[in-house]
Amino acid sequence: MHFTHVHSRSHAGLEAPSVTVEIHLTAGLPHFQIVGLGDSASRQVCGRVRSALLSSHFKWPDFRITVNLAPTDLPKGGTRFDLPIALGLLVASGQLPAQSLDDREFFGELGLDGCIHSFHGALAAAMEACRAHRVCGIAAQDAEKIASVTGGRIIAAPDLLTLCAQLKASTPPLIRTDFVFETPERQYPDLAELKGQPLTHEVLKLAAAGGHHLLMSGPPGVGKTLAASILPGLLPELPPDTQRQVNLLRDLAGLGFINGPPLRQPHHSSSIAALMGGTAKAIPGEISMAHGGVLFLDELTEFPRPVLNQLRQPLESGEIWVSRAAHQHRYPAQFQLVAAMNPCPCGHAGSRESVCRCTPDTIRRYRQGASGPLMDRIDLHVTLRRPPPECLLSGTDTPDYSATVRPDIATARERQLHRQGALNRDLRGENLIAVCSLSSQTQKWLIEAMKTLQLSARSTHRRLRVARTIADLEGSTSVSVEHLNTAVGLREAPTDTDAVQA
Repeated sequence: MHFTHVHSRSHAGLEAPSVTVEIHLTAGLPHFQIVGLGDSASRQVCGRVRSALLSSHFKWPDFRITVNLAPTDLPKGGTRFDLPIALGLLVASGQLPAQSLDDREFFGELGLDGCIHSFHGALAAAMEACRAHRVCGIAAQDAEKIASVTGGRIIAAPDLLTLCAQLKASTPPLIRTDFVFETPERQYPDLAELKGQPLTHEVLKLAAAGGHHLLMSGPPGVGKTLAASILPGLLPELPPDTQRQVNLLRDLAGLGFINGPPLRQPHHSSSIAALMGGTAKAIPGEISMAHGGVLFLDELTEFPRPVLNQLRQPLESGEIWVSRAAHQHRYPAQFQLVAAMNPCPCGHAGSRESVCRCTPDTIRRYRQGASGPLMDRIDLHVTLRRPPPECLLSGTDTPDYSATVRPDIATARERQLHRQGALNRDLRGENLIAVCSLSSQTQKWLIEAMKTLQLSARSTHRRLRVARTIADLEGSTSVSVEHLNTAVGLREAPTDTDAVQA
């Protein structure tokens, strides 16, 4: 009887729980049995591992083989267990020394020719292995990239034969942890490209400084999509923990690593599962892929109303639980929502240059695509107008305007984090009132505004948060009437009647 075990990792959202691959060889008719799995791709492991061993000039053990993945109640799937099963068979059959597996973890898919391939979620598995103070063996193609993020000890090889040769050595070569993986530079449009829109410039700076959600309304071609594309370029560098979460999510989705805030632009035909996360495996959706960055919903009212209503809870909590029959995973969703919409189906309601032929009922139904509770969660509402033609053809004195305003945005964010440990967008209740430092005169003005505009408590708090950000950009310690007046003006969306009459 021959027995051995190999450490590996499964996948559960952004986590990688430990799995022990147990190999048991007994006398009897040659047979291969794997238990503790429910995934069809994993149950086909015998064919892949057998071909990989034979192609790598190893012998397939002529025993009755039983493979168990413990714990058995942990969901497991995919092909990441190919490599640990192959190494366990080699150790159990005496073709590889037993000490080769000590204090090490292995995960990877095997090709029929013995090559080791990467898999989705390799970064999470490598990070957990490093936290457990174990060396992890992975495919060579992603080793340098993963080592640059984990900073841990990694053994990498292009194929099974090379890996076994490394494991037989007294000190296997490790991937350099001082390697800096160069991610492609993300290029976003510059703020100077948005010409003839001074109000939009200020709103984008305000949204970036306080992390506020933004809704832009205006006729087609006025620059809504351009403005949304500019915003990620105004945001400062992500904190290390957030950047790590962003790359974990992208690795889980099979995407490359990035530096800086992401920008996600789902189409308005997206389903609830695509936007929020789902499918049978409870994978992350677009709101999680936008974590730390911007989620841009163009043609907001074209999205199905049930899909948009799903955004209400993540906008408040900054996370989402995706639950299915066999899976329940928590994903971060601390994104900045930027939405764009036309004022009416034809796009010309309220325009001074074009005539709108939509009826009031048509406009009302069009705008009702986004529910009131969702609109109430958006801090900034701005209406974009067509700029004068001469502005579009004129040059600019500040060709790199985004780089000019980015330090002011970073300074405003530093003030917020130093003062309350969070961005103004996340202020709640008494903390919000305390940091605003309202004078008695300012309080009276705000109370009158609440009565006149019939503001709800949540709507009032959102105006206070915007006013606090305006004050932070100016370097003011307290919120004044002028700050509140500007915040109220940036939160009033035009009504259907106003658009039709205009």
